[in-house]
Amino acid sequence: MNRDQRLVIVGGGPAGLSAAEAYRESGGRAGVVILAAEDSHPYQRPPLTKEYLRGEMNREELPMRPAEWFEENEVDLQLTTPVESVGTVRRVVRTGSGELAYDACVIATGSEPIRLPVPGGDDPEILTMRTVADSNRLQELVTSGSRLVVVGSGFIGCEAAASLAIRGARVTLVSMEAAPQKERLGEKVGGRIRSWLRGYGVDFRLGVSVERIDRRSGGFVVDIGDEEIKTDVVLFGTGVKARVGLAETAGLETRDGGVVCDSSMRTSEPGVFAVGDIALPFNEAAGRHLRVEHWGDALEHGRIAGTVIAGGAAAWSMAPGFWSTIGERTLKYWAWGDGWDDLIFDAAGESFTVRYGKDGVLVGVLAHGADDIYEEGREKIEAGDPLRG
Repeated sequence: MNRDQRLVIVGGGPAGLSAAEAYRESGGRAGVVILAAEDSHPYQRPPLTKEYLRGEMNREELPMRPAEWFEENEVDLQLTTPVESVGTVRRVVRTGSGELAYDACVIATGSEPIRLPVPGGDDPEILTMRTVADSNRLQELVTSGSRLVVVGSGFIGCEAAASLAIRGARVTLVSMEAAPQKERLGEKVGGRIRSWLRGYGVDFRLGVSVERIDRRSGGFVVDIGDEEIKTDVVLFGTGVKARVGLAETAGLETRDGGVVCDSSMRTSEPGVFAVGDIALPFNEAAGRHLRVEHWGDALEHGRIAGTVIAGGAAAWSMAPGFWSTIGERTLKYWAWGDGWDDLIFDAAGESFTVRYGKDGVLVGVLAHGADDIYEEGREKIEAGDPLRG
């Protein structure tokens, strides 16, 4: 594209910013506009449940790039500008203030937290965790001595539970799982995570379901069937769902909750790309479409899309991966993410590793305190090494 043309990026998260960066770094000369629904410059989200939530990181440290970067790179960042529709015939993006024509468009609308579909679950005073405003609200409401119920034992729930317990809150974690992350990572890893959280003072109600949540006496009562838990604050860590509504109304092909893309992030409509949590791209090494919700993969999706739009060649082939820090302990993980049927668990004191397999093929590697095995894991997964032997 030339200087008279325009790249419009819908979404101000990591995938959208990465697309703009890669486009400029690859020599793209067209005008670039980022339409961000939030009122903040693109910022790091991982610290929101960790260092930032614990007060160990300032708000000024969160932005991914300084404000000057956008001016220096001729990127027009428009904050508090939600997009109403993307028109693929006329090639326009509609916002509340009018239409913006595009020659190429990247949709990076991310995900939104899921609220439990139980009586009382739609109470707006029940908190979720996705934005800096969510983290700020938790810091305001949860202080030393506060009672907090975290619903859900995914990584968001476990990270927030540890951080708030470190801040002195009395935290109870409620989950349908028998151990945190048991379904994704296995029983032994779930046991390790549970022991870490207990070490920070987190209490548990595991293998139970929330039946209803009532507002009472300035707080809440969480009903789990045979017990009512009184608490000051409730935090849902019950997963996220991709914001694919904009893509669907634009007529893009969707499947399994994601926007179908090729390995270069191209959607079913010419000139339109999808990246980050909403994307269901083809992974060249895996040989199939995968949808992931990891920070690093959002950056990689954006890099690929920006490079391709600028006229370069790029394709998604790396195994997805992420880090999760629970208090002072970090799990590092590579995996295709669509299931396993066998695993090998090895431990040496506090350190441990897990190799996951499916149909005899290595599909995931998890490590705590064993960085060498973690570093080797991605290449072996991508190569399709056998799990055993």
